[in-house]
Formats: sequence, C-alpha cells, structure tokens
Amino acid sequence: MGKIGVALCITELDVGGAERCLTELATRLDRRRFEPVVYCLGPRPANEEASCVPALEAADVKVHCLGGRGNWQVLKMIGTLTKHLASQEPQILQSFLFHANIVGRIAACKAGIRSVASGIRVAERKSRWHLWVDWLTRRKVDRYVCVSQAVRDFCVSEARLPPEKLVVIPNGIDLDKYPAKRLADLAALGIPTGRRLVTFVGRLDRQKGASWLVDSAPLWLDRLPDFDLLLVGEGPLRTRLERTCQAAGIAGRVHFAGWRGDVPEILAASGLLVLPSVWEGMPNVVLEAMASRLPVVARDVEGVRELLGPAADRQIVSLGNSQALADKVVSTLRDQSLAATLGDANRRRAEENFGILRMVRGYESLWESLAADPPHDAKKIFF
Repeated sequence: MGKIGVALCITELDVGGAERCLTELATRLDRRRFEPVVYCLGPRPANEEASCVPALEAADVKVHCLGGRGNWQVLKMIGTLTKHLASQEPQILQSFLFHANIVGRIAACKAGIRSVASGIRVAERKSRWHLWVDWLTRRKVDRYVCVSQAVRDFCVSEARLPPEKLVVIPNGIDLDKYPAKRLADLAALGIPTGRRLVTFVGRLDRQKGASWLVDSAPLWLDRLPDFDLLLVGEGPLRTRLERTCQAAGIAGRVHFAGWRGDVPEILAASGLLVLPSVWEGMPNVVLEAMASRLPVVARDVEGVRELLGPAADRQIVSLGNSQALADKVVSTLRDQSLAATLGDANRRRAEENFGILRMVRGYESLWESLAADPPHDAKKIFF
C-alpha cells in the first residue's frame, strides 16, 4: 500500500485547541505512511505569525485557505472544497469543529472520498441545532473522533449518534514544552512584583464560566492576600467583567491580559489554574497546567475527571458552588505541601497518559483501519 492521503479540514487556523491538535497531527505524522493536506474554510489568518500556518508550512504541509467569511457562503465553501478534494483524491477526510465537520463531510461525499471522520471536541450544550444537523448527516460519517469518554457518552445520549461509529482519542501534549524554561514577565502584564497568581486561560464567554469566576473571586481573594487573579484571553464578556471588578472593589487584584502567545510561561509563573467552565470536552488548558506541574481547581465538566485521574476529587468542585470553589482554592494555596503533591501527581498523570505521540498514533491507527477497510458507499447517497 502506498501513502495514505489525508485531508485535514478545519474552520480557521488562528491558534486554539482544535487548531493546535490539527497542527500537531499534520506535523508529526509518519510521512512514510501518510500524506497530509490542510484545508481551512476561512481566509488566511490576518496575523499569520500568531497562527498555525507557519508551523504547518515549516513542516512542508500544504495549506489551502478557502476564504469563507460566514454561514451565508456555505454552499460556495462546499463547492470549492469539493473541487480541491477531487483534485487531491485523499483516501481519508478528517475534520475538526462543527462547520468544518458539516462542510467537509458533504464535500467529501460529493468528491467520492472513501472514508470520512469527524472530530467532536465538546459536549455542545448551547447550540442544540448543531446536534440535529450532526444527526441528520450521520450517514455521511464513518467515524466520529471524541476527545473524551464523557464526550462520547454525550454523543450517544444527547446527539443520538450511532455508538458503533464513536471512537475516543484523547488530546495529547508536547511534554518537552512544559514546564516552560522561563517565567512570564508579570510586570509587563501590570502585576506588581511579589504578587502570586491564580490563573484562568480561555475565551471570556458563557461557556468558559468567566462571569461565575469573577463573581466568586471576592470569596477567596480576601483570604489569600498575596494572590491576584489573572485572566488570559479575550471575548465578548470582557467589558462586563471589568465593570464587575470595579463594582466589587477588586479591580486592583484582577488582571486582564488579553490573548497571549506565552501561555506556558504564564503557567510557569502561576500558583494554580482555575477552570470554571460550564461545559467542555477535554480542556487543553487543564492538560497544559498538569504538564506544568500545577494544581488545578476545576468545575466538574466533561473530560476533567479523565484528565486528573485519581487526584480528581481533590481538585474538582460541583457546578455553581461558589463557596466550594473559594474553599478549594484557599485550602490548596495555603498548604504548599498539598499544592506540590497535586502538581507532581498531575505531571505524572500527563506523562503516563497524554503524551502527544500517543494522540498521533491513535489517529494514525484509525486512518489505517479506514483505508484498509473502507465503508460501504451507501453513505454517499442518503442522509
């Protein structure tokens, strides 16, 4: 058998969890067995140097950006991607994220691609119509790749997807990058010398629970006078969150860093990661914190228990329990021995279960099985 052609399709290539996963896959594949090509539905990133494009092209991976700018161009994107796929003739199309999943599977079927795999990275609890569209087009998909067992369970119970098509390939991380060799320059973020950090990394929106985190911050900031809260990320709630901090009198101890490209260095300079998300899939930032030897305090959402393993109960709080969040943050940071023990356990867990090559090998095995035993062509015709 010659090389297996793999078309990797994603919505955009600005840096995010799914985008990093695609980049790690494309750049680490065994090129003696696989030939990857990347298709981005959107335009080429405006800030290309801060995107995934340089890493892909440095690894000699072809990148095609289709220029789509909204849902109203979906038919055009399907047509353009169909032409590319018909020209490339890959054996496998692997897509990531909802829009790329739908456009990719339709284009792949029109182009006669033998096997289609769609990535499901989150238990979608906001846009329920996504679940309906996924179900409607399920016959065009040969395998769904879920990032955690919790996401797989959600796909069966809520999305009603066929269990026999669902596989779990957890996220992986490049452990050599963590902990970072140097610490972030906190003074450049406006943080006074000597302050210690509880850090949040994520989009400032409803899913990531940023409002709940800021609302509950006074419950623990008063009890930890040496610590400040650092919020890394941008999003639609930023202005509201800043006003909340002003009204609560904690603006001097809550810092908004915006989007940052030095998250490993920021984690290395932090004392604890907090994850207040309302729903997830398998949060990469928790994995990054674990690799950085940090303790974590996280809501009990999808994928977190699978990441933290035996140490999960000591680092998880129930949904919406602000006092429990505050108590766990305080108890962890007041006990340096406990914080170190949890951090060491998290690092070992990451090393033993979530190395980046384990993830890559999981996808390679899936694609080889699909290439060797392509599914029946009935999916090309019917929904």
